[in-house]
Amino acid sequence: MESNTKKSNIKSNNGIKRFLNIKSLIILLIAIMIMISVSMAVKHFINDDKEVKFRVLNDKEIPEKIKEILPRYQNLERALACKVNGEIFVVVTRGEKPTGGYTVEIDKIKKIDEGEDKFKLVVYAKFTDPKPGEVVTEAITYPYIITKTNLKELPYRIELKTRFED
Repeated sequence: MESNTKKSNIKSNNGIKRFLNIKSLIILLIAIMIMISVSMAVKHFINDDKEVKFRVLNDKEIPEKIKEILPRYQNLERALACKVNGEIFVVVTRGEKPTGGYTVEIDKIKKIDEGEDKFKLVVYAKFTDPKPGEVVTEAITYPYIITKTNLKELPYRIELKTRFED
């Protein structure tokens, strides 16, 4: 009878251990899921990336100061920010192109805080080239776009991220 009791106790202990292992595993998985959820929520709510509001300017709205400096940069593929009369403008240039039909658009502008009251701008632009056989102006062109932003200060740095569309 004593051996039956020992066997029963051993089976009971094994069952308890198995139950505790499964319970521990479930608790661990729940804890991991909670930690992942919290980190994602913190990243979402405390994200330093802020989308900058902007408006594309037509030729008549471009400040004279920007028209004066644009020739210095139009040969380059780049983004730059200018402060004119207390307002911040973002310019994206595509460089020299052999014909018309090349365009540039700005999809979005993000402001990324870099600490010490510094921030950088990341400008996401879409470049489009003329399609083969498309009728285009037979002259050298310098595609660009100028936007007026809601920013109050110039960025510390500016980065251009481009994508090409057919």
